[in-house]
Amino acid sequence: MSQKRIRDFGIVPGRMKPGKGNKITDVPGVLVGHCTIKNQENHTGVTVILPGGDNAFAKKYVAASYVHNGFGKSCGLVQIDELGTLETPIALTNTLNVGVVWDALAEYVIRQCEKEQIPAKSLNPVVGECNDSQINHIEKRGVREEHVWEAIACASVDFAEGDVGAGAGTICYGLKGGIGSASRVVELYGREYTIGVLVQSNFGATRDFVLDDVWMGERILEWKAEREGGRILDSAGPMAVSESDKGSIMTILATDLPVSDRQLRRILRRTAVGIARTGAYTGHGSGEVMIGFSTANRIPMAAGEEPEVQSVIHESLINHGFQGAAEAAHEAILNSMVCAGRTAGIDGQVYYGLGEMLADFGFS
Repeated sequence: MSQKRIRDFGIVPGRMKPGKGNKITDVPGVLVGHCTIKNQENHTGVTVILPGGDNAFAKKYVAASYVHNGFGKSCGLVQIDELGTLETPIALTNTLNVGVVWDALAEYVIRQCEKEQIPAKSLNPVVGECNDSQINHIEKRGVREEHVWEAIACASVDFAEGDVGAGAGTICYGLKGGIGSASRVVELYGREYTIGVLVQSNFGATRDFVLDDVWMGERILEWKAEREGGRILDSAGPMAVSESDKGSIMTILATDLPVSDRQLRRILRRTAVGIARTGAYTGHGSGEVMIGFSTANRIPMAAGEEPEVQSVIHESLINHGFQGAAEAAHEAILNSMVCAGRTAGIDGQVYYGLGEMLADFGFS
């Protein structure tokens, strides 16, 4: 997917080596699909992360979740925390469509299980959300079951970022937010492992935004004032800003590192470091929710005749995972903003894409 990303502007967040595509799908088997809904009433959508090509219910993934600030309406986290496993794809959407998306994921897994003659009497679909009501008429509840199926059907390794899928209506630091991704390579035990992150960015006050160690939010506000003072106004409408840190960010982490659910949760928590590097302090009205899974250890739904054996990294080596998670989350957020285009809000204000501003600020 040919899009200009943050590294194309000469900005390299972090020191670790990225994966081949610098996306969550650098983790072998992981796929991402979108369905974007843009019409007169709705500017929203669905993004689905498939952990692998087979039935996750029959052979579950080691998983973990972490709620940094709980102003959110996600589904499925309680069972992840209790059992340490993921048994469905993960879907992202807007706040008022969580239920519809949950239903569609349940139906998807039930159909998989019916084909394989596996009883599916209880399911734990995992759905995350952000409130996109500044751009999307969220109360119209534009997402339908068929949109989830479409996102699953088009899932691939090379997927679009920016204002697509669940990121179609989101805002980040008063600019256009969206879907972004990045990855980092971790070298342990003589081989390479990958940590990939995908975000749905919808948080942050404009003034707080930090880019390449510069308080870019202040420069954005000055740029806005100069344009409006000189009456250089875009015909689409006045430029929007966010006065407070609210709105949420969903963070999905995938890895092929052999880790326990406890170790995975420790790594997952470090994505909050990446969020903080962009300037956010995690405001009262924001939901910072992280969900992670590892493809290295799989847990069958039924007990075998021998105890289950899992391989895990030594705890003394976990800093590699911490750094990778922090760097990938940081870059994923910036990619979500750079890849997003200018979009009009419901109130007539315009949410600019970060990419179109960077040339004016000396980045190229």
